[in-house]
Amino acid sequence: MSVKDLFDLSSKVALVTGGSRGLGLEMATALGEAGARLVITARREQWLTAAEQELRTKGIDCLAVACDVADPAQASASVSAAVGRFGRLDILINNAGISWGGPIETMTVEKWRQVFDTNATGCFLMSQAAGREMQRAGRGGSIINITSVAGISGLEADVLDAVGYSASKGAVIALTRDLAVKWAKHGIRVNAIAPGFFDTRLSHALLEKTQSRVEKTTPMGRIGEPGELGGAAVFLASAASSYVTGQVLAVDGGMTA
Repeated sequence: MSVKDLFDLSSKVALVTGGSRGLGLEMATALGEAGARLVITARREQWLTAAEQELRTKGIDCLAVACDVADPAQASASVSAAVGRFGRLDILINNAGISWGGPIETMTVEKWRQVFDTNATGCFLMSQAAGREMQRAGRGGSIINITSVAGISGLEADVLDAVGYSASKGAVIALTRDLAVKWAKHGIRVNAIAPGFFDTRLSHALLEKTQSRVEKTTPMGRIGEPGELGGAAVFLASAASSYVTGQVLAVDGGMTA
């Protein structure tokens, strides 16, 4: 294959959870521009419909499906919808995630569980449903789990004080590595991307208070910019990374170096 062909996704179908805005929409757009047909999911119709239209305007074949990834039936239904529409599923990006900030000493178990249900259990349920389909089809596949620098190392409270989020993202890394080992025999590669700080809906309020502190602890001296995550997703989704599995790719300006 030529280098260009290694990154070509024109024969692939990708499902991106949390794909209606922010980093999820950025990664979905990148996969679509590389040729993939897309299924995007989110819990809220108001952003999902607009994202579907935006992708179609760019000439990307896209299906939007409302889905709460923490619900086993909805997770399975989103995979069935992808196969029903496009006949196959080759790529899954587990991007759906939430957070809840607050001191460890006062974090309620309800908020802890809510964050874990979406970030860790949702990642498991979607991987389970997609993995079953990929094994059934016998063509292999690529699963990309979106973790965080918060799942790699601890952060000072004035940078991020969200223990449930950090722990859930650490769980995603452990899940990534275990699935990679167990599913390698099926030709299914499982990797993770650990973004540093990007200005998204989830992090905007936090960055308004802590951006200067974050930039001081980042060797490149800035937060991530729009467009800097899509290429990593295409790499891990494509044949360009055919011998890569069980890895965590930090896209963080050197923060975890």
